[in-house]
Amino acid sequence: MIDFDPGTAAPTKESGQRNGGDLVVETLEALGAKTVFGIPGQHALGLFDAMGRGNLHFVSSRVENNSAFAADGYSRATGEVGVLFLSTGPGALTSLAGLQEAYATGVPMVVVASQIPLEGLGARRKGMLHQLDDQKASAANVTKSQRLIQHASGIPSAIQDAWTEAISSPQGPVWIEIPQNVLLDPIMVPPVEDALAEAADNPPRVELIREAVKWLSTAERPAIIAGGGTRRGRAEKSLLSIAEQLRAPVICTPGGNGAFPWNHELSLQSWIEDRYMTDVLEDADVLIVIGSSLGEVTSNYFTFEPRGRIIQIDAEPRVLESNRPGLGIRADAGQALAALEQALTEAGAAGATPRDWHGTSPEDLVKESLAKVKARLESQDLAKELKFMADIREAVPADMQTFWDMTISAYWGWSCWDARDGQFHSAQGAGGLGYGFPAAIGGAVGLETTGKPGRVLAVSGDGSAMYSISELATAKQHNIPVTWLIVDDGGYGILREYMVGAFGKATATELARPDFVQLAESFGVPARRVEPDQVGDALKASFAADGPNVVVVETLLKMFGPTHLDN
Repeated sequence: MIDFDPGTAAPTKESGQRNGGDLVVETLEALGAKTVFGIPGQHALGLFDAMGRGNLHFVSSRVENNSAFAADGYSRATGEVGVLFLSTGPGALTSLAGLQEAYATGVPMVVVASQIPLEGLGARRKGMLHQLDDQKASAANVTKSQRLIQHASGIPSAIQDAWTEAISSPQGPVWIEIPQNVLLDPIMVPPVEDALAEAADNPPRVELIREAVKWLSTAERPAIIAGGGTRRGRAEKSLLSIAEQLRAPVICTPGGNGAFPWNHELSLQSWIEDRYMTDVLEDADVLIVIGSSLGEVTSNYFTFEPRGRIIQIDAEPRVLESNRPGLGIRADAGQALAALEQALTEAGAAGATPRDWHGTSPEDLVKESLAKVKARLESQDLAKELKFMADIREAVPADMQTFWDMTISAYWGWSCWDARDGQFHSAQGAGGLGYGFPAAIGGAVGLETTGKPGRVLAVSGDGSAMYSISELATAKQHNIPVTWLIVDDGGYGILREYMVGAFGKATATELARPDFVQLAESFGVPARRVEPDQVGDALKASFAADGPNVVVVETLLKMFGPTHLDN
């Protein structure tokens, strides 16, 4: 066993000796990993020693939760697996809120956490630094599976299996932990030369597709809800084909935003929280739900009462019929929609029944519904908010990816943001604060790693910004091209609205906050403060700059009225 020199807290073995950490690095590189996020720690030093002999690019965050968000953003931006290295105990536990978001949203990640030496594992309490009774049990709620590797020879296969599980639908983070001595001790295992991980097949059952076609062939008013699983399954082309064959209006959830062309004649866009849209979906005689549980937001806060039949497609079997009975099809969204598209075409079922929404065509229904939403918004004294969001959209290049924190601007973005050729990413899966900026850092790193323009936009409120403010140091250190828009309203704005609406006053929502411009500049990051009507020009200038920068807007934005409360 390799001991630590208590004077240096460093391994006493000679530099260059291969150890278990080398097997981790070699296997990840063989699987195609290019970048790792995390923070060094004493029990994980074997990993970091090995990285010095490998080719992985390491991005060190300042808080482990933000490392998890960054690995999440890397994966969402690139479609590749995010990789996260964690130290034992506090480091591992601090990452869990970030992993909850990845787990809830289905983001493929491989998490390698260190562990105390083997001799301390089990029921014994030796008082070792960072010791937990069962560390991997802490991750059980926020990862697909958890593995403890007790011998170096098991490292390559375990990581290969974890990678396979992470990319197999339903995708998600997979947890591996390796004791300190297994990472540090010299090994006899030869260098890893190749590793193979292929996603497990998850096709729909034939009889279920056949039954779905039967339902749709007699439907007069089919409609579609496209959830986040549509994007994860890369099902956009099949979705468009099916919608056009059926002449079915399509609405996207916040997670599905961008799965269907925003200005298509059948697009209800993403106004999922508006009662006018709920009315349309309730009136459908067959509703196809893809990659969504019909949860709180999608059901307009559980006010949705469908009168027709539901076909629900999801890779996660626990989601099926969790909120509404229907024809549940457990399958990857991409495979399921491809099969449904082919079956509809072969059966000629799409045009078997005329589409008639009580004397209105589907295309006219979409126009009328969007017009009703617009009129409702214009009646609520929301001119500032509508212009603010429109100015941001006009300033952001069509192909730029955006990352949104849990803030009023993001809540607007869920409904009104046209993703165009970029991608819209938000923390709607778990709903934790602090996602936007670190996820954008990971996204920008990933885009540059894959040879694409790296500039991205992060949007936060002043409350959520403080969760990740330390990552300004990360952005500066690596010169990451992230523009961070902080909308400063002096508190937790959406909670303020909720409490005033429910109780007539807000409690504990007001915040003392820093001068964000001076704070950013203290990190060496350029920043500017502008008025709300200047946000578009400020963003354009920031996008043209090099490295990270910050735009601060001090303004109080309101949300549109909660239409689920209408009588």
